[in-house]
Amino acid sequence: MKKFSNILKYSGLAFAMTVGMAACDKTLEEPQRVGYSPANVDDKAGTWKTYLLTSAEEISVPTPTSVTSPEYVAELAALKGLSTTLTKEQQEAVVYWGAGAVYRWNEIARELAARYNIPPASNADGKYPVPDAANPLADPKFPFANPPYTARALAYLSVAQYDALVSAWNYKYKYKRAAPSKVDATLRVALPVSSLPSYPSEDAVVAAASVTILKAMFPGEVPYLEAKMKEHLETRQWAGMNVQSDLTAGTALGGAVAAKVMGRARTDGMGAANNQALTAGMIEAAKSRGIKETWLSQEVPIRPPMLPNYGAVQTWNFDKATLAQIRPAIPYVVGSAEWQKDFDELSQINKNQTREQARIANYWADGAGSYTPPGHWHRAAANAAHEARFSEVRMARTLALLGTAEMDAGIACWDAKFYYYTPRPQQFGLKTSVGLPNFPSYTSGHSTFSAAAATVLGYIFPEQAEKFKAQADEASVSRIYGLIHYRIDCEMGLKHGNIIGNYAIARGKADGSGL
Repeated sequence: MKKFSNILKYSGLAFAMTVGMAACDKTLEEPQRVGYSPANVDDKAGTWKTYLLTSAEEISVPTPTSVTSPEYVAELAALKGLSTTLTKEQQEAVVYWGAGAVYRWNEIARELAARYNIPPASNADGKYPVPDAANPLADPKFPFANPPYTARALAYLSVAQYDALVSAWNYKYKYKRAAPSKVDATLRVALPVSSLPSYPSEDAVVAAASVTILKAMFPGEVPYLEAKMKEHLETRQWAGMNVQSDLTAGTALGGAVAAKVMGRARTDGMGAANNQALTAGMIEAAKSRGIKETWLSQEVPIRPPMLPNYGAVQTWNFDKATLAQIRPAIPYVVGSAEWQKDFDELSQINKNQTREQARIANYWADGAGSYTPPGHWHRAAANAAHEARFSEVRMARTLALLGTAEMDAGIACWDAKFYYYTPRPQQFGLKTSVGLPNFPSYTSGHSTFSAAAATVLGYIFPEQAEKFKAQADEASVSRIYGLIHYRIDCEMGLKHGNIIGNYAIARGKADGSGL
């Protein structure tokens, strides 16, 4: 993460910060994010509908000591000692984490996805070794954080954060223990203080939930993640925001909720997503449906298709019957007049691609070493929520609605890809400069992910709905400009993604959040 060099002053303390890029994509400049008082503390969020918790009180949090008790008075005295004199590095850490717990842990997750978004290379025998979760730092590293994997990781991360925060809000307003600086006005604080009760600490809840999920998703990063969590929790005391018992209760709650979320992850079918034994049957089934020519890997040596059974992974916002019901209709078959029209369009772009078409193709490529398309949209959502000054729980809700929609989009898109098993334009001589995906063509993943995301974000941020839709449309057409997809792949992907996004919206409208 970047450290900061300009000066930010709040409540009499000076802190270092730089204006720079907050993401690993060095082509995208963003304003530095800093702390704020939420526009609304969402004091009723403890009643919002959770994803996996049966109720906000399923996991118990003990009654805190009174602020007049000797134990709390001692904690407050210790907090004063920690927040009085800070080093430059401590000041920088306070500013960094002060931008928001959900915001920062989502950013960390995206950066890990980019770090691990590297497909395994072939070995001397012409085979592609499979990453091993039991030996994650061996070559090839585990995981290969491709778009479906990243969508899944971000979905579980966001659901864990959201459910844990709904529970935390319930206990905050049940116990109503005021922030330390409201108990003792002489305490110097380094970040904005709202009316939100401090027990259990929302930052500790998010940190513990996030680390539990991310350690499972990126097992080679355990030391790094534990160090980030330690720093995060320490900043809450350096900034005068939480006494130790706030943090202890939050850590226990966040970890317990995330453990339950991981219980779902272990049984969602992801373990069988790369079952290559199924592909022969998938090809024959596609031919029986009228597909005359099926997809073949164009890599040398031939690479097995990526996650052919990901379409069987458990969805969030609709069931398997609905998955089949909303599957796009059969695409144009090779040799038909409609297919030829789409192929001729790609051929003309290949001969006369404009600079603007090339820019769009490259901007939205989101290939190896990037956040992937789901991560791209999570960044947009996190930034929009930050700019709207959402509370931690409302930001988590935003990313959970988006994350589950993106995972559902990946599952539904992969279901369609391997149901029809259609060839890409590269099988007919066209080249691409934006990376060649190693799975069937129909429908476009970029289009499906982007339409689902834009639909959900347009619901949450209606004043920006047209902007998000335009971005989704551009992401979709970028795959035509990059000669990766036929137009039918993209148009049907957009329609599919919009349907998927609306299932997430239906859940959002019924969750009690008032939006």
